[in-house]
Amino acid sequence: MDRTDVNPVDWVDVPAGSLWRGTPADAVAEVARRYADTGVPEDWYRKEAPRTCVRVPAFRMARTPVTVGQWRLFARETGGVTPSDAPADHPVTGVRHDRAVAYCRWLGERIGEPGLRLPTETEWERAARGDDDREFPWGTEYRTGLANLVDLGLGTTTPVGSFPLGASPFGVLDLAGNADEWTSTRYAPYPGAPDGVPETEDWAHDPHITRGGAFCHDRDLARCARRHGVYERDLSAIGVGFRLAAPAR
Repeated sequence: MDRTDVNPVDWVDVPAGSLWRGTPADAVAEVARRYADTGVPEDWYRKEAPRTCVRVPAFRMARTPVTVGQWRLFARETGGVTPSDAPADHPVTGVRHDRAVAYCRWLGERIGEPGLRLPTETEWERAARGDDDREFPWGTEYRTGLANLVDLGLGTTTPVGSFPLGASPFGVLDLAGNADEWTSTRYAPYPGAPDGVPETEDWAHDPHITRGGAFCHDRDLARCARRHGVYERDLSAIGVGFRLAAPAR
């Protein structure tokens, strides 16, 4: 198979390590107060509890999300469409979960990476947090200008990798903002979740978790622990995209 027209993936090696996943149950109310101006109810944050230390095996994650230019070749070869008319170096958005999975399979075949896939929710949080319990990929405090979120006022995507100061501890870019990112994980409460956390989210338009928030979202979605889903049908309007993951080498 001809691979000359496919750019290699810029992989970041994420080492095996322990992740303090989620938010302590007794801290949820304080988190809700801290982000009260976003209008997010406390119930939504309860899905993050309890905080649990989990061991995450080593894996690789793409430094940036899949771009419009990278997606176009897939769309041409598979008879699909490019859902975003953004420039080639912007993240592709408006992508259904099944199409993101199909892209992973297609690209894996082209570049000889049969294990190429979407990251799990836990891998995504490990890549964002690193070895500590930071609130955002870049640290403990929110700062406008480190990610393309609604407070930046752009109202659209930016070229991937435009915010290097917002990098995670491992050097992964755009984990917060720009494009909300699919994971391979279907929503379910964490083990030991507080009473009232729903077993399913029947109101979601897809059962899979997304992470990181997009250009149209507020800073609460930039938090490493924030788990949510797709609650609107227009995936372009809410900026849903994806990035790649693969087993460690």
